[in-house]
Amino acid sequence: MQERGFLRYTPAGVPVIEFRIAHASEQIEAANPRRVECELACVAVGPPALLLKEASPGMGLVVGGFLAARSLKQKAPVLHVTMIEFAEKI
Repeated sequence: MQERGFLRYTPAGVPVIEFRIAHASEQIEAANPRRVECELACVAVGPPALLLKEASPGMGLVVGGFLAARSLKQKAPVLHVTMIEFAEKI
């Protein structure tokens, strides 16, 4: 995890937290190795948000979820995290 925002609650009382993850790996493309690095905006809602409130930047995470547009007007992707596993940073 690169950075983590503050835990907040929706008007309905559902916990929400925004954070950023970084990915770095080597992939094969056109039969050649390629170094891949990127950062991705994420949001966790409900129980996953409560798990992340104790996490600190630099912790290793394995996450799963789905991509969605940030809003109706901003089409940039945000990963909506529904599954979190804490892992050693690689």
